[in-house]
Amino acid sequence: MENHGYQHYREQQGQNILEMGQNELLLLLYDELVKQLTRCDLAITHENFALLDDSADRALAILRYLDDTLDLQYEIGRDLHRLYDYFSYELNRVKLGRNKAELDKVRPMLTDLRDTFRAANKNCAEGKGGPTAPPAEPQAAGR
Repeated sequence: MENHGYQHYREQQGQNILEMGQNELLLLLYDELVKQLTRCDLAITHENFALLDDSADRALAILRYLDDTLDLQYEIGRDLHRLYDYFSYELNRVKLGRNKAELDKVRPMLTDLRDTFRAANKNCAEGKGGPTAPPAEPQAAGR
């Protein structure tokens, strides 16, 4: 009976993902990425290198997916590609060298990037996605 409840939960979770928009899915990926980096930190602290390898591999897979979805014809896509490449390089250094210092350098940057996407998504949802019309001309002094 308990297994049936879990199965229902998994089916509902899968349905929720199918109903999400692109922005929500992007935020979900970034949340999972930050979660995996936190698991890497715990794994290094407790010297659980199997967990470190698993968590780093999952984080790298997310970065690869995010990189694969970029449209490189736009400057922002090319900039994000360079960032993802850097983060992947550093995470491989974390994984192979069991290097907490590198993780402590990269994790806040990825958390900030996630928070930036979250703020942009919120601004778009509130209709603050940026100017839709050119700014008004400044008034000349003395008019």
